[in-house]
Formats: sequence, structure tokens, C-alpha cells
Amino acid sequence: MDSASVRKIIHVDMDAFYASVEQRDNPDLRGRPLAVGGSAARGVVAAASYEARTFGVHSAMPSVTARRKCPDLIFVPPRFDVYRQVSQQIREIFAEYTPLIEPLSLDEAYLDVTENLKGMEIATEIALKIRAKIKDVTGLNASAGISYNKFLAKMASDLNKPNGQAVITPKNGPGFVEALPIKKFHGVGPATAERMKRHGIETGLDLKSKSLAFLQQHFGKSGPYFYGIARGIDERQVRPDRIRKSVGAEDTFVEDIGDLDSAKAELRPLAEKIWRYCEAHNITGKTVTVKIKYSDFSQATRSRTVSGSVTDIDMILETAETLLASVIPFKRPVRLLGITLSSLNTEESGPEPQLTLEL
Repeated sequence: MDSASVRKIIHVDMDAFYASVEQRDNPDLRGRPLAVGGSAARGVVAAASYEARTFGVHSAMPSVTARRKCPDLIFVPPRFDVYRQVSQQIREIFAEYTPLIEPLSLDEAYLDVTENLKGMEIATEIALKIRAKIKDVTGLNASAGISYNKFLAKMASDLNKPNGQAVITPKNGPGFVEALPIKKFHGVGPATAERMKRHGIETGLDLKSKSLAFLQQHFGKSGPYFYGIARGIDERQVRPDRIRKSVGAEDTFVEDIGDLDSAKAELRPLAEKIWRYCEAHNITGKTVTVKIKYSDFSQATRSRTVSGSVTDIDMILETAETLLASVIPFKRPVRLLGITLSSLNTEESGPEPQLTLEL
């Protein structure tokens, strides 16, 4: 690879962002197991402190499960207005170094620093300075991954968490991917990892051994992406100018679902995840779409546009349940369900990319 053509990508990821903000603002919470979210029977954990994570508590976990794993867990309601303010402070720090910023959420973003505003040549030094400035301005810790593409920068940011950084060079990239377990690949959820395992794919090296035709046959439009990243190749650009068109969440099930009640139960965590994101970003929408993918990979979608705007999670969930019921009886067992909220009205500052959240 020509060194002159190598991109310098940084993935910055705040450490336990919501929980860390709460511990920063309330000294009594420091060093204690903390969950941001609702403690009610149908609540869900939006974020967990590192003290809580040692008990196995993590985001998207039902609150009752989290409480069972950690009886001393402290629940704190989210303060999205504060998280947005801190996120904007962090965004302003990024902008001191590059205009090429692609936010993924309030607490993480890709930065292309190949050509940067400081004229610095070494991306690892830029990452160190950004993390130090974030700590100085916000009092919070950030981790970072540095590499020559987005996939590897994302993987690198997890290597030395919390409050650390790692670099994956062009020389080391392919070997790093070959040794990586498939279940740790960013973008490969549990159900996809299980399907890959059935085809003998458990590591990056196993994935690399499969032809492009094989991956397209078994994994559809994701096939070319998997083929590339197995070789340490990811040509996706850092895109600061993409306008969000929708917010969606979907889940592929390890075992197919055949009845309406079971399918309805799977809609709530999807709606919870979408609405948490909407609350965090001051987003509302008008159109709810449900996607149903069957065991033979055929799929159906149903949409409904509400008058006014979707203003709470119950509206998303009730609309999604009605749409799902409209395809009963299922023509085949269901392997995937998804919900998307579109026709968005956002009060955020600046454009962000379309988002699909996998469970």
C-alpha cells in the first residue's frame, strides 16, 4: 500500500458516556455500580458504569435482569439535555482538528485526519491531544482507535478501553483481522455469527477463505463488505455531509418465530432503542415501518404515517404492533424483525448519517 495514499482515521468513543456524566456530576455515585435508565419492570438499561459492568450489566439489558445480576445497582434517570450539551463540547474539540467528522451517536465519531487543520503528521498524536482536551474540558475519559480505515479504527478503539488508545497499521491490519473471532467483528451480531459458524466461519481467517460468490450467496448484500474486511479492506469514507433520513433497529433471531405474541414481544426492545436515540437527539418522526424477514429470506414491509408526530415510545410500539398484526398469519416462520422511524424532524445542530441499530 502506497504510504502517500494511506488514510488516517480515528474512532473516538467516550467511556460509559451517560453513566460517566452522572458520576461526574454527583460525587456520591463515583465508584458505585450505576445504570442510566428506568428501574421499572419494563425498563431497560441505557448505559452502565464500569463498576456495574463487572457484574455483567450492559446497555439494552432489561432492568429486572440488571437488578438480578447486581442487587446494589443504582438507577438514575437519563438527562439527555445534559448529554447533548457535553456531546456538543466534544464535537467542537473534534472540529479544531478536522472538518471530516462522522458522528455515530452522542458519544462516538469517526474523524478523518489525513489532511488536518493542525498540520500534524502522526494520527496517534492527534488522538492523544483530542483525548487530553476532552478530559480537560469535560472531565470525562475517551478511548480512541487509529487505523487506515473505519472498520479497523472502530475495532482498535475497544482494545485499550477504558481511557486508552490503540493503533492498527496497514502492515498489521490483515493479520489482526485473521486472528479476530467473528463474534467480535463490528457489524456482526450474534445471529449472523451463529450463521457463519454453521458455515465453518469462526475467525477472520475462516472468513478470508470464503469466496466473494459464497459470501454473496449466503449473506446477500453484506457479502462484499465481509469479503473486504476479512482482508483488512474497508473503502467507506468518513462522511460528515450525510443527512439522516431514518432511525431504525432490527434483530435477527437465533431461532425463528412462528406466532404473533412471540413476535410482538420482540418489538419492545427495538422500540426502546429507537426512542432512546430519538430522545438523545431531539428527534421526532411521522412514519413507522415494520420489516418482517421470513425463514426463506423473503420479506415484507408495512408502514403507517401518523398525523402530527410520534411523541413517545408507546406510539412507536402500538403502531408497530398494529402493522405486524396486518401480516398475520405469517406465511413462514420469522427470522428478523425491524422497526424504522422516518419522515424525521430533528432539532440537532448539523447533519448526521442515517442510523440502523442492531441488537
